[in-house]
Amino acid sequence: MSEGYLDVLRLPHAARLFATALVGRLSFATITLSLLLSVQAATGSFAAAGAATGAFGLVNVVASPFRARCVDRFGASRALLVMGALYSAALVAAALACIGQAASWTLVTLAGVAGLFAPPLGSTMRVIWASIAPNPRMLMRAYSLDAVAEEVLFTTGPLLVGLLVVVGTPVSALFVTAGVALVGTTSFALAKAVRSRPGMTSAPHAHERPLRQSGFWVVLVALAGVGVVLGTVETAVPAFAAEHSSAALAGVLLAVLSAGSGVAGLLYGRRSWASPLAVRLVALSVALAAVSGLAALASNALLLGAILVGIGAFLAPTIVTGYLLADALTAEHVRNEASTWINTAVNSGAAAGAALAGLLVDRTTTSLAFAVGAGIAVAATLTAASRLRSVQRAVRNRASDDEALPEGRA
Repeated sequence: MSEGYLDVLRLPHAARLFATALVGRLSFATITLSLLLSVQAATGSFAAAGAATGAFGLVNVVASPFRARCVDRFGASRALLVMGALYSAALVAAALACIGQAASWTLVTLAGVAGLFAPPLGSTMRVIWASIAPNPRMLMRAYSLDAVAEEVLFTTGPLLVGLLVVVGTPVSALFVTAGVALVGTTSFALAKAVRSRPGMTSAPHAHERPLRQSGFWVVLVALAGVGVVLGTVETAVPAFAAEHSSAALAGVLLAVLSAGSGVAGLLYGRRSWASPLAVRLVALSVALAAVSGLAALASNALLLGAILVGIGAFLAPTIVTGYLLADALTAEHVRNEASTWINTAVNSGAAAGAALAGLLVDRTTTSLAFAVGAGIAVAATLTAASRLRSVQRAVRNRASDDEALPEGRA
């Protein structure tokens, strides 16, 4: 009998845990725009607003593996409660500082503090999915559902901020962001299934860290290439829309990308795949990079929209495969950190892609930006493909090590 997505939500504790995690993760979909608008309204400067959102994003990416280590080391419940409280407090402080029209450096600092303590709800939820899914097929469905839900959050989050700004002020959106972060994180952290996952009695050995695992860097390189495509698209698409005298078109085109990714993620999770994970990652990454290169040839919005659907068709499946490989390459007690490194690779690639695309759009054309982003992604994927056998060997070795462990050790 084939399990569907409703069966995933019927797993023990799954529906409540997933719902509360999504409430907390909604704050990550609203923080950038609410922070940008709040700081700009307080200072009258888009430069200060950009610096604040940049500080949040940069600190968040750099600190994310260390936050995940805290969750693995001290237990999800304790670590998330502390991080959720500090994250929300920093956002409230930033909102109050905006109301008081504090100096730009104060607002940028508070944004960085918020980025430092952003709770790793996504990676923690994925660790729990891995612990409650009865088989690999169900786990892939769970990860696919998780990825699609995240796409929906990041599509609707900015719309929610826009509504709050219309009926209130930008700062009100920042307060709401802090509120949903605190409520969602606290509810998730206090759930029995989370509290029952204690921290390690001792820190993992250095050789157990994800970055020390053979093949793990190869996965990160491939996913950094995926991130470059994502960052390039998120920067070049609005520029393309502006070139065609319709700034509002950018939102529609990016929504099309998210929709394509969401549908593909659901379809990907429904199938059982015979091919090894490493082979799938390379194949999906190559396909995504190749399709993204076609955007350089788009002459109108309709054609670009069709290409973005194609990019989306490979986006969620590629990232889901990355999460599955992170699990397959690491021991259970460091998988929160491993999952976070996957996010870090994608986000770092996206940041680099966005910055490079911005320079190219200003100085050349959007077509060249799309082409360069695709070229970098192809290079990253070919680099990963050259080490494909080492990744497959590492997966087999990890499976053998896990089978050899005494019951309860993993």
